[in-house]
Amino acid sequence: MKFLENLPVMDFMRSEKMTFVQLIMPVESAHRAISYLGELGLLQFKDLNDGKSPFQRTFVNQVKRCGEMSRKLRFFKDQISKAGVVVSAHPGMQPDIDLEELEMKLSEHETELIEMNSNSEKLGQAYNELQEFKLVLQKAGSFLVSTKSHAVAEERELDENIYSRDDYVESASLLEEEMQPGTSNQAGLRFISGIICKTKALRFERMLFRATRGNMFFNQAPAEQYVIDPLSTEVVEKTVFVVFFSGEQAKAKIMKICEAFGANCYPVPEDTTKQRQITREVLSRLSELEATLDAGIRHRNTALSEIGFHLRKWTIRVRKEKAVYDTLNMLNFDVTKKCLVGEGWCPIFAKPQLQEALQRATIDSNSQVGIIFHVMDAVESPPTYFRTNRFTNAYQEIVDAYGVARYQEANPAVYTVITFPFLFAVMFGDWGHGICLLVGALFLVAREKKLGSQKLGSFLEMAFGGRYVILLMALFSIYCGLIYNEFFSVPYHIFGESAYKCRDTTCSDSHTVGLVKYRDPYPFGVDPSWRGSRSELPFLNSLKMKMSILLGITQMNLGIILSYFNAKFFGSSLDISLFGYLALLIVIKWCTGSKADLYHVMIYMFLSPTDDLGENELFWGQRPLQILLLILALVAVPWMLFPKPFILRKLHSERFQGRSYGILGTSEMDSDVEPDSARQRHEEFNFSEVFVHQMIHSIEFVLGAVSNTASYLRLWALSLAHSELSTVFYEKVLLLAWGYDNFAIRMVGLLVFAFATAFILLMMETLSAFLHALRLHWVEYQGKFYHGDGYKFAPFSFSSLCDEED
Repeated sequence: MKFLENLPVMDFMRSEKMTFVQLIMPVESAHRAISYLGELGLLQFKDLNDGKSPFQRTFVNQVKRCGEMSRKLRFFKDQISKAGVVVSAHPGMQPDIDLEELEMKLSEHETELIEMNSNSEKLGQAYNELQEFKLVLQKAGSFLVSTKSHAVAEERELDENIYSRDDYVESASLLEEEMQPGTSNQAGLRFISGIICKTKALRFERMLFRATRGNMFFNQAPAEQYVIDPLSTEVVEKTVFVVFFSGEQAKAKIMKICEAFGANCYPVPEDTTKQRQITREVLSRLSELEATLDAGIRHRNTALSEIGFHLRKWTIRVRKEKAVYDTLNMLNFDVTKKCLVGEGWCPIFAKPQLQEALQRATIDSNSQVGIIFHVMDAVESPPTYFRTNRFTNAYQEIVDAYGVARYQEANPAVYTVITFPFLFAVMFGDWGHGICLLVGALFLVAREKKLGSQKLGSFLEMAFGGRYVILLMALFSIYCGLIYNEFFSVPYHIFGESAYKCRDTTCSDSHTVGLVKYRDPYPFGVDPSWRGSRSELPFLNSLKMKMSILLGITQMNLGIILSYFNAKFFGSSLDISLFGYLALLIVIKWCTGSKADLYHVMIYMFLSPTDDLGENELFWGQRPLQILLLILALVAVPWMLFPKPFILRKLHSERFQGRSYGILGTSEMDSDVEPDSARQRHEEFNFSEVFVHQMIHSIEFVLGAVSNTASYLRLWALSLAHSELSTVFYEKVLLLAWGYDNFAIRMVGLLVFAFATAFILLMMETLSAFLHALRLHWVEYQGKFYHGDGYKFAPFSFSSLCDEED
């Protein structure tokens, strides 16, 4: 025990020691002090106005102003994006601007942009209307000219054959009535010309026909170019139409239908001379409007470029100001003393830096009164803060996804850096596939500066965030692949000759006849001669299954050892039991080459512990050791269950009799309550609840010793599945295609093999092995010691504001 007590403190495994501090700041220096603390980013403020709504807080007006400025900046960003203006990625250094001056400047820019947008919209609408008018003049004019020429040619024929008949007047149609001499003045034939979306033309014509009961003539022609609709500003395909009708009532109906269908009507004179004159005027106005629009766009783009040059700095400035006022709203405002009182958590190592920043704020704000900074006692548990870097951050995120560590609890991420990629590689082991993963990881690591500044897709962003995890997974996959001797499922004689040869000297194929050992074992990994032999599958099954049990017991015992150090650190009692007799037997069998049946040994250890082991005896004294372990196992269960509740009840009774106040900090009232917390001192002791809790814990521990060990057999199953799947793709796709003396078949086989390797083995199998390794760490490993019921240290920091969106 002295050895364990003299072990150095595991500072790297524990979260940073935190302290609860109080700040008393004069009003005149509060804003600058909070700004300096935001630059430092080492103090997490506590909201002292939690019961107040946002509108009841002291600095609500300043927060509203910052919110309004943020809205204007978002408006500028949208306008720059719509205009396609290229903004300088690295704007030059600009002097700091006062917030009031910035607010006035943003308002001026917004007013100017809104006015320019309004004028541009009106000019654009006029330009689009003129474009439509030009198309209507061209198409409708041709309709009128063709109608007139057609009427003159047929007038004589109509006069001779039809007009002379007595019954014609009763049955004449509208257009014929207009062309009949002597009746056109009475009929008063008119027309309406316009333009409509092509998709609506057919329904528009039918509606006109029904509304006028057929007393109209509809002519149409598609526009030769796409047109921007003046109202919707969408580019659509349109059709020019001319409707001939008679009477005011028909005109009113047609105008209403045009309005309902969104058809734009334009007046076209019948006289050809007037048509040409209006066309020239329209073309002239179009030219003028085009020049005006171009000048307006250039002016607007210039203004947007100037805004864009300063936009990022303005955005960061406004975000910082808003964050400062949001933080100030978390403080208590003492009206009588004209000061702000704040409380929060900070790491102990950061106290000198915080005091220096507060002193600098007092000097820079010319305050006559300094800022008071002192340490306080806190009731609640401190936040958890681990200092990480680019390499360890992804592993810490894997652990935090299960739950944030309790304050000063042992951090699993220290071991997860190695154990997670290694267990992944045990399931994924193939050094060919590992090299493919390594190439992808090295690409992400080599270009991390460039990729880190770009906006990536969800999948690529996830891969980039875990680039160092993928790097170690690839390296360990290459290592395990060399042990398994698999390169895309193909074995190679990398470390020398095989230790086996053909059983018969005349045989030519050792895979079918059998193997016999004739020299020392293969130096590293699996002998390549096992591949294809009749005993390949039983050998690899036995190897990987036993290896999985060894790795599982080792990692779970590591978790139990960490639980001991956790209990020792927090000063609470712990029931600890190391298990691993099966692992010991596996190692002895491998080292001695014994043919003992381990299944028989483990089963009859419980059924007949006193029987003679016979050929299943692996070492001297095995039977007495098994009897001793069995007795210890039987004793361990009641030992875990009964003593702890009675000891806790005794400590509780002594506490309130005032005889053992010195033990208060070391007693364990409730494993879910943070040690030394104020809440612990006021709880009543419930013996039945503690006993039931301890009984559940004992049952979970005993059952977990078996079920969790069995869970590690997934290492064997996934490794075997990956190997067999890779073998199937190699033999049944690539080798099968290569057996044909046809270039096309070989290329198809190669493409199918590459596709299967990339999408099934390198993507789906990688994801599967990753998830299984995640489960083994979260449940089987961390479940032995990790509570994960803490909360993260979230300091007030400006560095997190630079890239986040509002």
